[in-house]
Amino acid sequence: MVTKTRGQVSEARTRLLATATRIFYAEGVHSVGIDRIVAEAEVTRATLYRHFPSKDELVVAYLEGVAEMEREGIGKALTSGLPAADVLRAIAESIAGGIRSARFRGCAFINAAAEFPDPEHPVHQVVLAHREWLLRAVTDQFGQVGETSPEPAGRHFMLLRDGAMASGCLSDPAEVCDTFLQGVDGILRHRMTSASK
Repeated sequence: MVTKTRGQVSEARTRLLATATRIFYAEGVHSVGIDRIVAEAEVTRATLYRHFPSKDELVVAYLEGVAEMEREGIGKALTSGLPAADVLRAIAESIAGGIRSARFRGCAFINAAAEFPDPEHPVHQVVLAHREWLLRAVTDQFGQVGETSPEPAGRHFMLLRDGAMASGCLSDPAEVCDTFLQGVDGILRHRMTSASK
């Protein structure tokens, strides 16, 4: 990372990453050329390559930024002190809030994985790492609700989330979110009912 004096992140890097994030999410990665990012960020090509030696590194930085934002939002629920079932509902509501947002275009990670299918590619590796983090976070919470193994519930949550993310930009987002939230409640009810038997 190129920084200014006293540890400040370069303004050009911040502008490049903000521009790439906006365009990559809206239009996809492969359809956007470096020249367009340079022009819209109002920097030179040399400046871009000083901060991001390749387009792949810029894509990785974009996804790492999205992952950080998601982790901060979910982290608030995880550290809220609420019971685990309410934490899971808060995480689901946060996901639903993203789907309801004005410029929603699906999951940045699923979209990137579709464009970079090679599991060894650095972009795909960032996708897998973030998804593993999210799966682990929700599975840990499910482990505090009910007595059966939490892994199936965590995977079920992720499938519901992925379906909602895909459907949210193809169907009525309100209906998609209602269905997703009902599905999460259904998993929780099942776990609580199983625990009381």
